Amino acid sequence: MDIKNNILETIGNTPLIRLNKITKGIPGTILAKVDYFNPGNSIKDRMALKMVEVAEQEGKLKPGGTIIECTSGNTGMGLALAAVVKGYKCIFTTTDKQSKEKMDILKAVGAEVIVCPTNVEPDDPRSYYSVAQRLAREIPNSYHFNQYDNLANRLAHYETTGPEIWKQTDGKITHLVCTAGTGGTITGTAQYLKEKNPNIQIWAIDVYGSLLTKYFRTGEIDMDEVHPYISEGFGEDFVPKNYDMSVIDHFEQVTDKDGAIMARKLAKEEGLFCGYSAGSCIQGLLQLKDRLKADDMVVCIFHDHGSRYVGKIYNDQWMMERGFMEAKTFRDVVSARGGKQRLITLSPDKTVTDAVDLMRKYDIEHIPVFEGDNMIGSISEGGLFQQVFAQPEIRQAIIEEVLEKPFPMVEFTTPIEKLSSLINKENGAVLAKDEIGNYHIVTKYDLLQALGK
Repeated sequence: MDIKNNILETIGNTPLIRLNKITKGIPGTILAKVDYFNPGNSIKDRMALKMVEVAEQEGKLKPGGTIIECTSGNTGMGLALAAVVKGYKCIFTTTDKQSKEKMDILKAVGAEVIVCPTNVEPDDPRSYYSVAQRLAREIPNSYHFNQYDNLANRLAHYETTGPEIWKQTDGKITHLVCTAGTGGTITGTAQYLKEKNPNIQIWAIDVYGSLLTKYFRTGEIDMDEVHPYISEGFGEDFVPKNYDMSVIDHFEQVTDKDGAIMARKLAKEEGLFCGYSAGSCIQGLLQLKDRLKADDMVVCIFHDHGSRYVGKIYNDQWMMERGFMEAKTFRDVVSARGGKQRLITLSPDKTVTDAVDLMRKYDIEHIPVFEGDNMIGSISEGGLFQQVFAQPEIRQAIIEEVLEKPFPMVEFTTPIEKLSSLINKENGAVLAKDEIGNYHIVTKYDLLQALGK
């Protein structure tokens, strides 16, 4: 029988999956080490467990103790799983740029989460680094793991991630591509692979706003390089001790926008529902594709699962608000119809029979009712259907007697996502005026047509 004694025994041995569509224009074989198959849905499970084991061996973490860590979410999840199995408490500090989903998941496994501001220096007492350090001083029988400088972080990848990749590729790997954050994953994995074959190229993917790339190139810690960025889980505003830059061959920076868009493409084109760093990893590889040859074998690390980001990069509104996605608008929906369909309206003195005749003639379900230039209500096929069957004589009634609520009025430039929030069971359409004052209508059917394109 193959029975695991607890959830921690399922960490590691994640699959290596060939990418087919999104990398079609890249020479060589492109493979993804998909570490969201770990129980905590990220590669950080590996180092979290290793840090706990080392802390226990060194007597720094004692029975009934409290685990304290600053985390973007994934390390916290790994530590929380270890805490559940081993009987520890957890307090995590994180930044206000992290997704709500990450925080909620940490709370779901029993952790306390303290949110700190992002845009402060690391040594600022409000930073999530500083708050974690303070809590470790104040809380008895607690230990601050400090994944950034804790060398058990990179040791975990030297002992597991590197050997797995070497075995899965039969030693044929030529390039490792990995986003750079705490330094543990890329350094530990690179150390093992370079020992096996020093010619393997290690490419680190960074984000604009991080100082790691300039530090790699010049050895200079330049705080002028640091500015706020949206990408999560990689990039740093200091250099963690886990880094050994000698095993890294190149640093490549990508934009917040390109990483987010590429993550969405991975989901739609490869069926890999990954986090922000996976998108950035592939974007960085695309920027470097001219360095590859047909017989190369490239392994890209996909750190975590897309469920951590459903409120961000997988949310159209979030993407559009940041200019990462072109927004379809009311105007686009009208243009897609050819712009020729005139708005059919009714006046309040017309009859229900007139309304039914118009709906049948123009194959429409919703008609706004105007008195002069003012919309005073609406008529819908669904509403009429219910009333006519309840009171057959109502067919001769005037529209004013069976009026429904007016349709909402919006700007002609309103994004399609906003329109979808206005159209519901009680309200079947939205109206807007174009630049020359003509009214146009958009219905649920129009939105479905537009979203399908």
